[in-house]
Amino acid sequence: MTYDRFEKLPVRNAAVELAVGIDQLVQNRALRAKGDLANQLERATLSISNNIAEGFERGKTSKLIFFIYVARGSAGEVRSALQVASRLTGTESLKPQIDRLLPQCESISRQLRGWADSLQNTDIKGQRHLNDQSRAEWEQGPRREAFMKYLATFRKPLTTSEDEGNDLKSEI
Repeated sequence: MTYDRFEKLPVRNAAVELAVGIDQLVQNRALRAKGDLANQLERATLSISNNIAEGFERGKTSKLIFFIYVARGSAGEVRSALQVASRLTGTESLKPQIDRLLPQCESISRQLRGWADSLQNTDIKGQRHLNDQSRAEWEQGPRREAFMKYLATFRKPLTTSEDEGNDLKSEI
């Protein structure tokens, strides 16, 4: 699927949902009492969705890949900070909330890695490098694939008259 706006990207929306969950977590006094940890969690989480957006808007595949990896690094930073927070004295009551947020971080990291891998294996340099013809071809790719799948549902296996004759010989 091709996305024309970063707001439609599933991984970016997952990062926003993670930020909402982190915001709820850091409202707890026990975490706020741990110095800069709550602030660091908020900044690192916001960095995930912001880097996805910035990379997407740059218009070059190489830049997008760079920012995807920055976002993935931020997801790792959030996971690490959550793991530390769950082990600190006074934060025992936050463990169930943290345990729900960690898989979200892991999922975002996997999605970002998969996206980066798929982009690294493409020959398109990015929207900025498309001319009218290559842009039309690039945009038609997913539509062409869907149409070919649709056509395949109408195809029947073809049999030749020789095949039919062989079937009759085997029955005799």
